[in-house]
Amino acid sequence: MKATTEVSLESLVHHFIVAGLLETGRAPSLPQLATRAGKSPAEIETALRSLDATHGLVLHPHRCEPWVVHPFSTSPTHTWVSSGKRGWWAPCLWCGLGISALHGGAVTIHTRIGAEAEPIEISARGGVPADASLWVHFPEPPRFAWNNVHHFCARLVAFRAPGDAAKWADRHGFTLGEVLPIAQLGDLARRWYGRHADHDWSKWTVAEARQIFADAGLTGRFWELPDADRKF
Repeated sequence: MKATTEVSLESLVHHFIVAGLLETGRAPSLPQLATRAGKSPAEIETALRSLDATHGLVLHPHRCEPWVVHPFSTSPTHTWVSSGKRGWWAPCLWCGLGISALHGGAVTIHTRIGAEAEPIEISARGGVPADASLWVHFPEPPRFAWNNVHHFCARLVAFRAPGDAAKWADRHGFTLGEVLPIAQLGDLARRWYGRHADHDWSKWTVAEARQIFADAGLTGRFWELPDADRKF
């Protein structure tokens, strides 16, 4: 856990949303967040808009409600994570493994090869996939992810072999990104999302994000981040 002297309202609101999603599969409403934080709805709305502006979450375009709170989506996606009677939509497979890391127990990730016709089920526990034979397309350098985060996540999908990802990208007119073993993506997911439910969560600094990628064995030009005094 990061050392902090004071927990911001943005961090608390993020915590309440992620904790609520983990517990119920739904994001708490604005009035529920206000009650839990002991703040007015107007103060919660300000915090939500601040989180949206800094990419701590994504609000719906025309209303102040969480749409994507990585690693969760409040809208249906091609990746569903289930554990018993509970379940969650994830924007992508990286996020699906991130939900597994936050959950900690056994989950099943339901998705499709290349987000096309072939359904697959990936068993995982604590962000570690049981079957390490799959590969995952990481669509573009992470420094560009927020240029269009929805399109970025939509293309982060599983394949049987690296060559299949190349054929898929060519067929759809996509630029091929990096193709990772799913075990390596799981390692990245555990490092990236492991503390997203903490009450004192804050976005990674660029230096912290660089270290996470390096610790997961992701190096080279593709994984470089810009020098900037900002969160990532």
